[in-house]
Amino acid sequence: MDRIRIVGGNELNGSIPISGAKNAALPLMIASLLTDGTLTLDNVPHLADVEQLTRILGNHGVDYSVNGRREAQDSAYARTVNFTAKNIVDTTAPYELVSRMRASFWVIGPLVARMGEARVSLPGGCAIGTRPVNLFIDGLRALGAEIDIEQGYVNARAPRGLVGNRYVFPKVSVGATHVLMMAATLARGQTVLENAAREPEVVNLAECLNAMGARVSGAGTPTIVVDGVATLSGATHHVIPDRIETGTYAMAVAMTGGDVILEGARAELLEAALEAVEQAGAEVTRLNSGIRVRRNGAGIRPVDITTEPFPGFPTDLQAQFMGLMTRAGGRSRITETIFENRFMHVQELARLGAKITLSGQTAIVDGVERLRGAPVMATDLRASVSLVIAGLAAEGETVVNRIYHLDRGFERLEEKLSGCGAVVERLSE
Repeated sequence: MDRIRIVGGNELNGSIPISGAKNAALPLMIASLLTDGTLTLDNVPHLADVEQLTRILGNHGVDYSVNGRREAQDSAYARTVNFTAKNIVDTTAPYELVSRMRASFWVIGPLVARMGEARVSLPGGCAIGTRPVNLFIDGLRALGAEIDIEQGYVNARAPRGLVGNRYVFPKVSVGATHVLMMAATLARGQTVLENAAREPEVVNLAECLNAMGARVSGAGTPTIVVDGVATLSGATHHVIPDRIETGTYAMAVAMTGGDVILEGARAELLEAALEAVEQAGAEVTRLNSGIRVRRNGAGIRPVDITTEPFPGFPTDLQAQFMGLMTRAGGRSRITETIFENRFMHVQELARLGAKITLSGQTAIVDGVERLRGAPVMATDLRASVSLVIAGLAAEGETVVNRIYHLDRGFERLEEKLSGCGAVVERLSE
């Protein structure tokens, strides 16, 4: 199993190209199930999760090509991928596939909307919380789907098609917003989704659906209105830059010091996180071509943050910010309100010398003068990169194990960091 070795102490200087957003690419790929035309997505990142979802879609009959080739394992950044679901050959998403990737459960919406039926395995447990699927099920029922759960599978049927309706999400859910928005595009009549997620990835999906011929308005606000159409067509659409990757590298520069241009980044996608980085003592300059992050000489200041749905501080940057705060000159408080059990990185950061105590859903971080390298274990995607950030500033050598988590969401991380002066290398066994 691969590991990443880091020798800390170097500033980061140079430029880092920001990849397409994983959290935008996945629902866009699933949207290909809604049409028999070809959906062409550009700026698709080369990640383990993208490859896994490609295999899952293939199980339903979706054909694909990468830059004109069937496979492109050595593709550069910003791939263009074509997805064609001309014939849906199977409306079942089996446990062995869904259990490897929770987002694959989202196929239930497009499948029942286009085919009138779907049989999708419940995704099972999750390391960072239960993430229940009741919002998906209740929402699809509101659109007229008949749903029962049997032997670990959700069976959804709408033989006469889905029907528009009003649905109020009892809590904000990005995944459920994606699914119901996709399903509603082919429903008869108008659907109104209230208390919908406002994340940029939801807006990116709505723009793609409209390019396919859907009639979606209000994305990016709490109320999304979808006027159903009979069919959707193919389209070409651009995947937005990854705001989580952007924030991660911004925090890495704030941790190590230096001066880095994050090429292609869009500041408006993560203003709350950038403001926290600025409060911590880094200088953030918003450019037409990206974002410049600098910290030269000044120490790291403690900052209190609370995770919130967009436009608040993203839960997917909580672990990285905690890594940064381990070296702050004082006490900071980090409160997690989105997912339970999302502090598993605390014990691993402690192995590097961090001083963190937990009180319910709040982590109290007392910054230390120095961290020291040690072997650590990645527990999930975002936790793993928080260990990388800490390792970049730790004295000596840090080895991060179980980095398959990193490969799910960060494209060529070691290459991007080493290109800016970090001593980072992948160790393959």
